[in-house]
Amino acid sequence: MQQEQVTRSKKPFKFGNIKRWFKYKYLLLTRAKGGPGIVALGFSIGLSVEMFTLPTAGLAFFLIFPLVYLFRASMAAALIGFVFGKIIYLPLTYVHIKVGGMVLPRGTGRHLLNFLPDWIDLFIKSNLKLFVGGLIDGLLLGLLFYFPIKWGLEYYHEKRKEKRKNRKAELVVGTESTP
Repeated sequence: MQQEQVTRSKKPFKFGNIKRWFKYKYLLLTRAKGGPGIVALGFSIGLSVEMFTLPTAGLAFFLIFPLVYLFRASMAAALIGFVFGKIIYLPLTYVHIKVGGMVLPRGTGRHLLNFLPDWIDLFIKSNLKLFVGGLIDGLLLGLLFYFPIKWGLEYYHEKRKEKRKNRKAELVVGTESTP
């Protein structure tokens, strides 16, 4: 007996599929098991970590994974927060440097690691203000964005529950009226 091979051809690429995929992922994110708090916490973690990624040469990105696991937050929301942080990072760089300069005492760079080669010492000194300012601003931005996102998702959940309740009531009334 011959074995017939069933060949499945892939569906052609359509832009409508991308829109549908994004909508599906959005719904998964808004209906996450832990609720709005977990999604908001994940977004805040991603945003906070992004604010000090540049001075660490991108290695701060790997800090997202243990923080999300530790706080039981949403990884998808953390990655969205990280990308959002990339968008707003350049305008905030000046603020990071100013905040870092206000927090660090004068002359901190002079007494820092004199035994290192000059190029590493210069790199650390020049990025120290950016790093410290980014840490502080990142924490503040994380707190600032946590509550509006949480409240917005809670509002979305309440509206959704109300809509489902009304739809169910309409179905019950519709079935009772028809004999």
